[in-house]
Amino acid sequence: MNLIDIFLEPAKVFTQQKEKPSPWLPMLILALVSAALFLTYYNRVDPEWLNGQMMAQMGDEMTAAQLEQTKSTMPGAKTIGYISAAGAAVMIPVLLLIMGVYYLLAGKVLGRNLGFMHGWALGAWGGFPAVLGMLVGFVGALTMAPQTAQESLMLTYIDPLFVQLPRDHALSGFAKGFDLLSIWSIGLTALGWKVMTGSRWGEAIAVAIIPSVVIYGVWLIVALT
Repeated sequence: MNLIDIFLEPAKVFTQQKEKPSPWLPMLILALVSAALFLTYYNRVDPEWLNGQMMAQMGDEMTAAQLEQTKSTMPGAKTIGYISAAGAAVMIPVLLLIMGVYYLLAGKVLGRNLGFMHGWALGAWGGFPAVLGMLVGFVGALTMAPQTAQESLMLTYIDPLFVQLPRDHALSGFAKGFDLLSIWSIGLTALGWKVMTGSRWGEAIAVAIIPSVVIYGVWLIVALT
């Protein structure tokens, strides 16, 4: 089964994708697990505590009057959960579509016979390790105390796995957004590119790593300036 083989025998999965590309199953699972994580967290978190945390984050940028107005119009925790879940269900396919376009263009530049569906499937299966971190977060949401920050459940991220930075730290957002499973995904995608195009490892690694270098590199530069 591909959902197991992608972790144990990934070359076998990408060989199948080369013949008959299909991104639907990993994309659907990523979207559903992400949505489930948001719904579970926002249905179990203490609404008043969450509201206070959100207002505290806005406190340095808004006046007292603006804060009061924002508080009166702020949706409840469950509503935020529904909005976040719907957003995740839409954004994950969109992001994977973008990755599919990237791999298609990379293939054209490098002279590789790689169609859009191949690129889309490569992005979906190559990025599938992210589901492990989501599942860890989902289990955490099921067992957490009501006054728990969502980022503290994401145990595959730099923060909170290695550091716990205060919110006002310059690198807080970066550390809370860097999923260490993305390193696994880069390696998996490189293998997929090599199998699906017949390229050498150097090309495969370069193609796989460029998106992460650009995204995290720009994020880090912005955080430090």
